Amino acid sequence: MALFNVLAAIGVLVAIALDLLAGRSPIELPDLLAALGGERVPGVSFMLWEDRLPQAAVGVLAGAAFGASGAIFQRMLRNPLASPDVIGVGYGASAAAVTGMLLFGAQGIGLSLIACAGALAVALFIYAMADAGKHTGPRLILAGIAVAALLQALIQYLLTRTDVRTAGDALRWLTGSLSASTWERAGLLAAALAILMPLLVPAAAKLRILELGDDSAAGLGLAVRPARLGLILLGVGLTAVATAVTGPLAFVAFLAGPLAIRLCGGRSHLGSAALMGALLVVGANFIASNIVPNVELPVGVVTGALGAPFLIWVLVRTNKEGT
Repeated sequence: MALFNVLAAIGVLVAIALDLLAGRSPIELPDLLAALGGERVPGVSFMLWEDRLPQAAVGVLAGAAFGASGAIFQRMLRNPLASPDVIGVGYGASAAAVTGMLLFGAQGIGLSLIACAGALAVALFIYAMADAGKHTGPRLILAGIAVAALLQALIQYLLTRTDVRTAGDALRWLTGSLSASTWERAGLLAAALAILMPLLVPAAAKLRILELGDDSAAGLGLAVRPARLGLILLGVGLTAVATAVTGPLAFVAFLAGPLAIRLCGGRSHLGSAALMGALLVVGANFIASNIVPNVELPVGVVTGALGAPFLIWVLVRTNKEGT
């Protein structure tokens, strides 16, 4: 696990370096070093400090938040399908944000707060429907999928009832992108994660007990329902603050945890999932910027293309295993 964490951190740095040195509008190494050292290099300094580095910072922070959030849900519910973007939490943020954009003209911090509130409201609604004794996990997943379908329909309806330009802005946000990244947004995301990320330490301890089963966890003295609710709120908070800044980056939360477990030899750790999420986002950002000449794709297009085959593989495998 320690080796994976080191290699994942190096991978993040390599992906950022590739984007700077070999991506779109590549920067020469001497100019890059000079600009990083504080020297004013015409053209390069602005591109580096106002475009590339803010995107890299937001990508790393958002990817870590999505990865940790997905791992929390998947481990707590003991199901690889139980990620925020599958069970409706991400759609809660998206539906609230689209409503705010199209009906009230919300932008900036206001839009971020609306998205966070939407994710939290949907998560609590799903939890209230599912938490009625045993087998909360399967019911929560099914309720989340149903609510996600309802919210998708709401989003599509709102898009058909607005003008083309406003709908285009909403669609770009719904795709998930780092193109609007700024140092202000990176700072807001970093401040939120500075509060939420330390909570992963006690969360990991509770998850290890919950993985034994509700009855065993209760026998060990854990208050199961409050612990589960606290974990859900933490996972929702991580997803919401990231979605509020980047939009819904499809399948990052879904992919990060299982990939980290496999690459760690079956071991599970929230920190490893967070690093995997960061690597996925910055890697997808490099691919999105360079896969089509003269076209910069939204990052969400690439993460969605990576996640869809993995989702099919998970479904086929679980069907064969009867799980």
